Amino acid sequence: MGIDSHGILRTPAYINRIRSKAVNAAAKPFYARGENGPLSVMDGDAGMGYTVGRRAMDEAVEKAKNFGFGMIIVRNSNHFGAASLYTRQAADAGMLGIATTNVIPNIGMPGNRKSVTGNNPLALAAPIGKPYPFSLDISMSAVSGGKLLLAQKKGEKIPDTWAIDADGNPTDDPFAGFAGILLPTGLHKGLGLSLFIDIITGVLSGGPFLQDIKSMYKQKDEPSLTSHLFCVIDPGFFMDAEEFSRRMESWVKMIKETPMAEPGTEQIIPGEIEYRLEQERLTGGIPVPEELVRELQNLEAELGMTCRLEPDLA
Repeated sequence: MGIDSHGILRTPAYINRIRSKAVNAAAKPFYARGENGPLSVMDGDAGMGYTVGRRAMDEAVEKAKNFGFGMIIVRNSNHFGAASLYTRQAADAGMLGIATTNVIPNIGMPGNRKSVTGNNPLALAAPIGKPYPFSLDISMSAVSGGKLLLAQKKGEKIPDTWAIDADGNPTDDPFAGFAGILLPTGLHKGLGLSLFIDIITGVLSGGPFLQDIKSMYKQKDEPSLTSHLFCVIDPGFFMDAEEFSRRMESWVKMIKETPMAEPGTEQIIPGEIEYRLEQERLTGGIPVPEELVRELQNLEAELGMTCRLEPDLA
């Protein structure tokens, strides 16, 4: 889908965390509270965030089918990648999805000498009668930390509006920015949203929050203890499926009829660009920075695996 900051880039870190047992490869997530109702708390058993998250969203969808609404808060998990992976599960089931997670503090306001809260993402999705759903996935920082990691791999500079260094100064160095503090999107707006996300994930789940969360990079051998939230709404509770489809069709039509300054262009709906890139990459492959290819090749040799890896020399 073109979300390179949350894709194969993270593979070496994930594999090494499994090897160090920071991630429980044999995890068996279980309900800690409310298994049979619309609201539940699940313990991820320190498993891989992807497998824990997929199961939790699948079960939230089933709850929504039964109750019109389903919400599962997960504690004791690990990094789960792009939050939109899970909201797309809800949209694929014909429902509206919300997903978020808390992460270690890495954003702060100008004047802070220490990060206040994490760049906690918020993903929203809904079926709109297209091959792709409405899909919005944003972090509460100006950009995600993964974009700084990607810039490091590519040897590129970053805009000085993305982060400040450890001394609070603007920087275009992705290493200094990643070691410093990310700036929140919309400043107080992003900061406030992030703080609330930490409440509805870390605080409500009974898991760690703010400074007590572990870093998958700084505490490589320890579970992150991350908390997630998955929420699903069944539109069938409000109206029949045909009416919902007609209303969404009218909604899309209004968006696409937005007058544009440049002839031949149209207003893009969130999720549309990602869908186009997904179709391209399903046939043309995924571009990978050369340095990352070398890391993966080293892991291939260590693990006795064979992968098709070709450096991106463009």
